[in-house]
Amino acid sequence: MGSADGPTADETDGGSRKTRDTEVSERRFRFLVAGYAVSSYGTFLNMVALNLFVYETTGRALAMGLFMAVRLASGFVAGLVVGGLLARFSAKSIMLWANVGQGAVMLVLILAPDSLVTGALMAVSVVIGACGTLFMVALRSSIPEMVGEDRRAWANSLSITGRSMAMVAGFASAGVVVSLVGYTAAFLLDMATFVICAVTVALLPIAGGKGAGSEAGASGAGKGEKEAKSGPRWRPVAFLALAAAPGLGLMVALRGVDAFGSSSHNAALPIYSTSLDASNPAVFVSAFWCVWALGNIGAQQVIQRYTQRTGKTVGALGFGYGTVVMSAAFIAAFAGFPLAVTAVIALIAGAADGLTEVAYTSHLQTLPATLRGHAFGLSATFENLGFGVGMILVAAALDRFSPLAVVGWSHGAAIVVAVVFLLRVAALRRAEPAGPMGRADDAGRAGLRKEEAVEGRPDRGDRDGAEVSRG
Repeated sequence: MGSADGPTADETDGGSRKTRDTEVSERRFRFLVAGYAVSSYGTFLNMVALNLFVYETTGRALAMGLFMAVRLASGFVAGLVVGGLLARFSAKSIMLWANVGQGAVMLVLILAPDSLVTGALMAVSVVIGACGTLFMVALRSSIPEMVGEDRRAWANSLSITGRSMAMVAGFASAGVVVSLVGYTAAFLLDMATFVICAVTVALLPIAGGKGAGSEAGASGAGKGEKEAKSGPRWRPVAFLALAAAPGLGLMVALRGVDAFGSSSHNAALPIYSTSLDASNPAVFVSAFWCVWALGNIGAQQVIQRYTQRTGKTVGALGFGYGTVVMSAAFIAAFAGFPLAVTAVIALIAGAADGLTEVAYTSHLQTLPATLRGHAFGLSATFENLGFGVGMILVAAALDRFSPLAVVGWSHGAAIVVAVVFLLRVAALRRAEPAGPMGRADDAGRAGLRKEEAVEGRPDRGDRDGAEVSRG
């Protein structure tokens, strides 16, 4: 028997085993992020190559708009159904088949005869849009099961870093790849990235899905099984929970408005760049996104060290403040400042974007696993809706107004909603009772039963995910 004032052998072994398990899970997640980064490179590569191919094939700019609209619409629909899929299937199977589907449809495009190219392009648009959303939601909603609740901010930051680096590489190399080796080789490279990610997913044991996390007890397991079987009847509960939880529904709405703002700077950048250098407009756009990505990656490094040192995430307030800073920076980027100042602004925009991404994702991951997939799916739906509607309205507005005016209105709307969100969070915190009992009741006031909101762990965090257990 161990002494009363020291750990027993079993406790020591248990702690060592937990440490080893954590190291193994983090190593596996790093491999998964590597595969995800490779497929993200393919996604951003084909975002450029496919648009160029559509325009060259059809000769009409309207066809590019239709291609993007179908892609966004597919992502919109996928966001509505992915929660139900995660209640029935494992996250691993969804992530695997999402990559297989994208690789397969690229092969169809490569092999399609000239008479069927237009149909193949529409198929690519549908599959890429839907499968991209399915993979993203499955990954993000399953991170707490893969790495543990107290490491979710680290995992989110790592995955966002991988995607940001892939975005820079994809956008930077797309023109070179297409011009040097042609569309067919570019599509083959794109297909290969999805195959690599699919193999990575297939080789790794990935937790999540099938209502994971609902087995907190015997009754919890029964409830989780019932909810998984109920399928579509569970989806309205996600809407009700988002509406009932103070600030959560507004947070998702802000994400959609932010996507609307993002559509404005994405559409306005080529126009603004042309006004700066009509002979070579791609230089400013590429440089802007490269600097933006550096800011994003830098922010992820800071966040990872902050969470490792303090055991805390940036929380809902970080999401609100980050949205304000990011939107203001994007507006300032079109104000005509000298290039050196604009580079600093792009760096700030990237850092703030990285902060909001981690804060938002980490916050939604505090939801019960049975609800988490639906919440991420609804979020993806709002984001696709905001971006899609924004692209239509912004394209029309840019014919009449300057890029600064259009971006100012669009991101100004995001700033207004972000301020409302911050006031809402501040009001909730002022109304919060002092003392341990007040903190323990946070999850209950968020519209969820306490044991559901914290997954049977009353020591874990507050309403906006600002604190996590150190494990």
